[in-house]
Amino acid sequence: MSQRAPMLHPLRPRPSHFNALNREEGTPAPPPYELSSHKNPSLDISQRIERKLAEYNASQNVFKRWLFEIISLITSAACMAAIIGICLYSRNQPLSKWPLALTINNVLSKIASAALILPISEAIGQLKWTWFHGAKSKEIIDFEIFDKASRGAWGSFLLLFRTKGRSLAALGAILTLLLLATDTFFAQVTDLPERWALKGFGEIPRLVRYEGDNGDLYEDGMPKSMEDINLRQATLKYFYYNGNQAIAFGNGTRPEIPLSCPSSRCEWDAYDSLGVCSACADVSQLLTYACLTTRLDWISSVYFNQSTQPIGTACGYWLNATSDEPLLMSGYRVDPTNNASTDGEALLLRTLPLTAPMVSVVPFSATPRYSGSINFKDIYFPFLDALIVSAADGTAASVYGRERPVAQECMLSWCVKTFKSSYAWGNYQESVTETYLNTTRRQQPYPWEVIPIRSLGEDAFFTFFHGNISIQPPSTNRTTTDYGVSNETFARTQTLFDEIFPSSMTAENATAKPWWRVRIYAWSRNQLRPVTTCPWLAPHNVTEYLERLATSMTNVLRTHNSHNFVRGRAYTQTTFIAVHWEWLSFPLALLFLSFAFLVATMIKTSKGMDGEMSMWKTSAMPALIYSLPKDTQKEFASPSSWKNGPDRKAKKIKIRLLPRQGWRVSGQVCTSPTLITHNNHRAPPGWI
Repeated sequence: MSQRAPMLHPLRPRPSHFNALNREEGTPAPPPYELSSHKNPSLDISQRIERKLAEYNASQNVFKRWLFEIISLITSAACMAAIIGICLYSRNQPLSKWPLALTINNVLSKIASAALILPISEAIGQLKWTWFHGAKSKEIIDFEIFDKASRGAWGSFLLLFRTKGRSLAALGAILTLLLLATDTFFAQVTDLPERWALKGFGEIPRLVRYEGDNGDLYEDGMPKSMEDINLRQATLKYFYYNGNQAIAFGNGTRPEIPLSCPSSRCEWDAYDSLGVCSACADVSQLLTYACLTTRLDWISSVYFNQSTQPIGTACGYWLNATSDEPLLMSGYRVDPTNNASTDGEALLLRTLPLTAPMVSVVPFSATPRYSGSINFKDIYFPFLDALIVSAADGTAASVYGRERPVAQECMLSWCVKTFKSSYAWGNYQESVTETYLNTTRRQQPYPWEVIPIRSLGEDAFFTFFHGNISIQPPSTNRTTTDYGVSNETFARTQTLFDEIFPSSMTAENATAKPWWRVRIYAWSRNQLRPVTTCPWLAPHNVTEYLERLATSMTNVLRTHNSHNFVRGRAYTQTTFIAVHWEWLSFPLALLFLSFAFLVATMIKTSKGMDGEMSMWKTSAMPALIYSLPKDTQKEFASPSSWKNGPDRKAKKIKIRLLPRQGWRVSGQVCTSPTLITHNNHRAPPGWI
């Protein structure tokens, strides 16, 4: 006789509630969803896990029934807290210091989002049973909508419209839909911008005191004055050749000073250096138009000495026109021939130094002409202070047309400049934020001394500069330093400008090529340069041109080997971690709402439902255990009944669930003999 193998009974039926029926065994109610105490060690791992979950769900303690959902919420909160902590420590830090920060945050954000799915879906599943447990019957299609809502976004979307937002389950549907956007918000929390990070230091030159490299030269046993050889490389180009042109280097221009930058970008705080400053002022009001007869010292055909300067008449704009020695600054010679039909030689440009000894004129003087400077009397002896008078448009036609010339007084002087410098990607940028000049000239005696001598039949002289060029800018935010040059360096610098100060440029007529008379200090020589272009002539901007010259001379000074270096900051482009806290508000709000939704579900389902229903959640077992009547099952057996068609009315069947009595279905009549009572043929309790 064969023995039957033991059978697993996962569900244990309770005693029937329908023993009032006159049947031999009665009609048992559908068994409740309870777990058998019998344990089978042969169950696989998934069955064991499910059995353990069922044990927790069957607990009488509401917190234990929802333990895994609470743990899931805590896990999500812990992940978000960890993300916030990592962001706090890694924000504004180089990525190289926190190379795994973004990777860890990405993993934590995925866990945080996934952990919110369990409590929300389980709560929606539990609210499904409360929806049908109410006082009113609900449409059977709601069961499908609730079931889908606990499993995905589409069902949540349908549930939101079905409940019209007036149910607690609607909040769960909204949270399920919002969960789709959490990854996007987490991704925006951190960013990786490229920023400049400090890396080492750069160096830039500054100069405190400057002494040239000429050495000494003696002629016939006497010391001879020489031009400063370092500054001459800058001034000579500006006298005749439109100055130094910036040299292209990469995307910018090459700096004219020997700076050092070990990276692609360097910056320096404000620093001081000895330099050259320039300024110009209009003096056209000093000129008077007149036709006067006097010495024609400006014509190109004579030597610059008293015996060869002819007397003649000239018309134009004169300086000190009413004095005994008027000086023509712009005009033309009147031809003495009575029947002449054209004007004579025209004076296009004249430069006249004001502060240096007038050793370039005859008779020479040990003091400056016209009482020295006009507009810069307070500046302690600039090495250039001169009048520059140009024809209105730089042509002889404007001179013959009696147009008022452009007259300016311009000066160059030693000064202290405050620089703000930066270097980036091969492009050097420099700005002068402040300048300081020695303005104590009125309190200082005239520094030049001229001693005439006669050697070899020629007029000669010794010049001595006794001034002390010492500049001490205010000590605001810096130490007091004595900037300047020696008197010998000053004299050699001033000698450079004897090249074209004084000078004159003339043209024979309106169409003739101009000639520029230079080096007038050489009395016995007449040195002329043919002119194709001249930066000192209008319409060129002399003020800007002189400023360029001052900048070039300053760069030469800072290039000298007596400079010292100022340290700055060197930067390199580094990837940083930037944190945008506002993007965390959405995940945190979602966490808070999920917690509130779970707590509200726990309260609602623990007080207003029978014991078995408060533990079902999203389980599909109750739908199998509490099955529908067979006649009703046939109406939904065909998939076509759920499509638009003749059986569409089946979706409108209303049901109501009583845990111990099964489904109550609208429109169903009990016709099975086993379910007919002996006395009144009424349907058993639980059927409509």
